[in-house]
Amino acid sequence: MQNLCLIASLLFLTLSLTACSPEAPRLNKGDPAPGFDLQRLDGNVLSFPADLSGRVVAIRFWADWCPFCEGEMRSIEPVFLEYRDQDLTVLALNVRQDRATASNFVETLGISYDVLLDEDGAVARSYGVSALPTTFFVDRSGKMVTRILGESTPSVFEKIVKDML
Repeated sequence: MQNLCLIASLLFLTLSLTACSPEAPRLNKGDPAPGFDLQRLDGNVLSFPADLSGRVVAIRFWADWCPFCEGEMRSIEPVFLEYRDQDLTVLALNVRQDRATASNFVETLGISYDVLLDEDGAVARSYGVSALPTTFFVDRSGKMVTRILGESTPSVFEKIVKDML
């Protein structure tokens, strides 16, 4: 029964992210990453790419019900800490949940990278996100390099980051 609930939740998210557009956008290597202005958990707004010009950015889409998001969010924290002084930024975009839900979830994770709120899912739709977690890697000039659909390991995440720095 638990697996059936998980499958139903994933199907609902997929449909809710793509239902308003005839076809989900597909970002390819070299495409400019879609810009956005989103609130951080602390209420301040981050404007991407303007606020992060010249940085390598990993944009992670997640939700608290995602069975793989919690472990992955914890496991990439050491990679972020190792490379943040070399211009790595990690943005964790919570998809279609309110501030309280997102805040309660990340409070126990011990992460230091930015958590942003995509409460209506508009940014996730602009990136063509169809499942969680999904991570996009954007180079210093704001162009897409690659993406990871689903859970990543710290070693894969780190390899991509090192190749981009």
